[in-house]
Amino acid sequence: MSDNTTHSSADLDPKLLEILVCPVTRGPLSFDRDAQELISKEAGLAYPVRDGIPIMLPEEARALEDKA
Repeated sequence: MSDNTTHSSADLDPKLLEILVCPVTRGPLSFDRDAQELISKEAGLAYPVRDGIPIMLPEEARALEDKA
């Protein structure tokens, strides 16, 4: 018996990803499942996702090393 309404901590609701934007650039985000981060390539930032909840604060984001 499977419950399709539960999400594992490794998944982010696709509908949520569609509406979220980078708070710095207002640009699109991509989800890195392995790192549990939302990536803003335009801003060069990675926002953490903790327990399935995106932390969309610039001060909580880490800088991407490969922005170049």
